[in-house]
Formats: sequence, C-alpha cells, structure tokens
Amino acid sequence: MSVHALKTKPTLATPARLQDVPNLVRELGGITHLLTCGSVDDGKSTLIGRMLWDASDLYEDQRENVRRSGRKAAGTDMPDFSMLLDGLVAEREQGITIDIAWKYFETDTRRFVIIDSPGHEQYTRNMASGASHADVAIVLVDARSGVKKQTKRHAAILDLVGVKHVVLAVNKMDLVDWSEDVFRKIEADFRTLCWKFNFWDSTAIPLSAVFGDNVSSLSTNMGWYSGPTLIEHLAKVPSRASEAGSVFRFPVQMVLRDGKDFRGLAGTVTSGSIQVGDAVTDVLSNATGKIVRIATFDRDLTSASAGDAVALQLDVDIDVSRGAVLSKLEMRPVAAQTVEARFVWLSENAFSPTAGYLLRTSTDLIPISNIEIKALLDLETMASRPAHACAANDIAIAKISLGRAAAIDVFTETPETGTLLLVDSVSGATIAGGIATAIDAKAEAPSEGHFVLRRDMLGNGLNRDLSMSSKDREEFMRRANEVAIILRAAGVSVAIEPPPPIDDGMDPGL
Repeated sequence: MSVHALKTKPTLATPARLQDVPNLVRELGGITHLLTCGSVDDGKSTLIGRMLWDASDLYEDQRENVRRSGRKAAGTDMPDFSMLLDGLVAEREQGITIDIAWKYFETDTRRFVIIDSPGHEQYTRNMASGASHADVAIVLVDARSGVKKQTKRHAAILDLVGVKHVVLAVNKMDLVDWSEDVFRKIEADFRTLCWKFNFWDSTAIPLSAVFGDNVSSLSTNMGWYSGPTLIEHLAKVPSRASEAGSVFRFPVQMVLRDGKDFRGLAGTVTSGSIQVGDAVTDVLSNATGKIVRIATFDRDLTSASAGDAVALQLDVDIDVSRGAVLSKLEMRPVAAQTVEARFVWLSENAFSPTAGYLLRTSTDLIPISNIEIKALLDLETMASRPAHACAANDIAIAKISLGRAAAIDVFTETPETGTLLLVDSVSGATIAGGIATAIDAKAEAPSEGHFVLRRDMLGNGLNRDLSMSSKDREEFMRRANEVAIILRAAGVSVAIEPPPPIDDGMDPGL
C-alpha cells in the first residue's frame, strides 16, 4: 500500500522541514483515521464523495471532472459523487468497492484519513484490514432495510480490532420520506447490537449522502433531528494515539550496535510512557535493567510515550532480542503458553487442525503446537455456539497452545500487545486476525504426537558451535524457532525447550 502525502489547505503554511509536520498536526487537532463500512449499495462511496465535495479542499479540476462526466446518482439529478472514490476499473464496471480506498482531507480543526472498505461479504478480509487502522468507524445502513447480517458482522469485526467509536449513518432518508419513526427504529436496533460489544460510544445520524443532508450541514428536511452533522461529530472523536493505555509496553524490533559501547533496543512505544532512570524488564527472561539513554535519529530524549520510535540503552546488556516486550517491573505482560483468542477467519481455505499455523504478535513469530476451535459467533443471535471448524468470514473462538512462551496481553486491558494474527507456515499468508481474550502462563498437556525440541538435542547438534554468551543465546533461539516453524509446516506439533541458563552472574530466566 502506498502512502500519499497529505495535502494542506491554501490558508495553512506548508512546513519547511519534515520535523515541523507534528506541530502542524497538533495545530489541526490531530489526525483521525476514518473507516466506512456497510452492505453493498448502502452508499459508502457516495457518502465519502459527498464529504470530500462539501468539506474538503478538492482541486477545481476534480470537481470539474465530476460535473462534466454527466454521471448522475441513481434516480436523481445530483452528480455521482462516488466517482471520487471508485478508482479500480473493476469497481467502476460493477458499481461496487472491492479494494480499500484511501482518501485524505482536512477541516479547520482536523485532518482525516478516510478508509473506504468494501461491503460485499466476499471482501470481508479487506474490511477487517482497513478497520485495524481506524480510530472511528461509520457503519452505513440503508434506511429502507435497516440493520442486516453484514452490519452485525462488521460491528463484530470493529469490536475485534479495537475500534471504540462508532457512528451509525442511516443513509437514504430521502427514500423513506425523511421519517423519524423509521430512523428511531433503526437506531434502537443498532443500540441493542452495540450493547454486546465494547464500544465506548455509538452515535446514530440520519442523512442523505446524495443530497448532503446532515453530512456537513443540517438538513432542512428533518427538523425533528437536533444532533450534530456527521462532520461536526467526527471532528470531536479522539484518535487511538491520544487514548493509548497507561501501561508501558515496548516491543523490541531490533538491537542496534555502533561497534563501540552503544547497544540500543530499538522499537516503538506502543503504550504508556518511560523516562531515563526507570527500570524495565523482559518477562520472558526476567532480565532487568535501568534506562540510561533514550535515543532518536537526531537527538536524545528524557522521556518517551506511546507512538515514539526510540532506541533504549540500558545500564546492563540484558539478554533480549527482536520479539521481546519490555515493561515496567510492577505491570508486566504474561509469558503466555496458552492463549484463548477471538478471530475473524480471512482465508478462503477452511481451518484444518493438521495445517501448519504460526502466531504473529507485534514483533514475534511463534510456533503453534495445537489450535482448537471452540465456538463460532452466530451473527443472527450474536451468541456463541459450539463448533470445531470455521471458514472464510467466520468469527471464531479458539484455544491456542504455543510452542514456546511469548509476551502477550489481554486485548481489553492492553490492546497494543493483545492483537494477534494466524499465519500460514508455508506461504506466510495471513489466515486470521484477532485478539487475545485470556492468557495462561501454564502450558497445556502435550497432545499425542507432540514433539519437543530439547535443548540437549539442539545443543549437541544444530547449535553445537554456539557458546552461552548473550549473542549466541539469541542465535540459539533463532535457530530453534526456525526448526519449529519447518516442523509445524510439515504438520508436526512442536514445542521448544529453552536453552540452559548462563553462568555470568546475570539472571537469564530462560
């Protein structure tokens, strides 16, 4: 996916330097990632096109292209605003959104990144991918049909990926004679649905995307509605970054060395904050150190918070590498061996208990020794029903036994380190995306055919050239992990016994 430059309004000064961009973003009140989702033909592309037309600084040639095209919205004399969104030839031919479309615009107080997701059930995986980036979601429904099964599926996925702010846009109110009764019934149905999820707020707004009613200006056709317009409401929604949790989490992405005395643990603070002098620990090794330096590309910091990409230098060289998650001593993640999770199944291939799946976290890839589907979410009743298999677009509840411990949090407590992916061990393709709902540091009893990569087997064979230094211990685990991945790809349930402790006075915890 390419990232396009955000276009500034003519009334705003363009930053002279890249480092001035954050100041401009703060001036505008931040960036909001906005997802639109709904069933086919509910009017997503038309709504976003109307928002761009009414509230953004479109270039005049873009407006002129829409005017000159002669295309009209179905049944009206209004321009077809969806032309501003449907970029793929296949989409224009079929009149539907297939891929995720990214558009950018800004108001006087906020920059918006619009993620227009497909509504057809066949492309649910694309919607789930887009939702994972969103701060707020607009769930569209046609006023004539109300809440559908696909609406429920989308709401469940939004909850699954941690979207907390949801707007129900009841579109095409012009086709139900601007009826308040129709709107209130749909609003009540949606609120009943939202009670089953963990949304922080859900707001219903009646509108007509084609005619612009309640999009950026209040409708004169619905005097009974006294709430905000869609644009007014979106301008007040906080971003995920501003709501980041208070528990410090720092997934290590790589270890940096300068060939001299510097050894920095590089990554991005995903939650909470840290400052020089604070003690941090790795839950997998129990190794602990004190921060003596927080380095960035151009300067050192005294503190870092969620969203900051930094390198942490500690007073001791603790035995960690990519995949570790640093935390403060008093609030650690769990060294998980067993994970209960909720997933949306994204692959066209149905779940197979003998297939080779791997678990991917924010920075780690972990062999899975066993995975068991326990239940599926019934999208009609929104209740869980027992099941042992799942297929494309199903929302499943599963128990996963890991081949080795991994630092994972319960999603509702620390979302940034509680998100998970299932990956095909052969192709590397993403099979499912979801969240951790419960974690246990105790491993499940090995199943029949379970193979353990013992440390003496590894140490006397594949790893016999390695010492027990910190650097070689990293290589020990890297090789063991690769072997486990190969075995899992062959359908062998596998676990890794950690290497023996080192004898240099440092607590390895392994």
